[in-house]
Amino acid sequence: VIILNHPGEIKNGYAPVLDCHTAHIACKFAEIKEKCDRRSGKKLEDNPKFVKSGDAAMVDLVPS
Repeated sequence: VIILNHPGEIKNGYAPVLDCHTAHIACKFAEIKEKCDRRSGKKLEDNPKFVKSGDAAMVDLVPS
């Protein structure tokens, strides 16, 4: 995921509603696996505590 516009920090357990075209899906950030570079996709950090606006990350999203 790429965090485009979000005030504050997103940690494990955060539960947003994702909008994909016309679908709205409630989900939960089960685990933030790694933070990566937005352009190259190269790994920057393993198991970060949080992500913030402008960050890209590989996460486990679980529908709720």
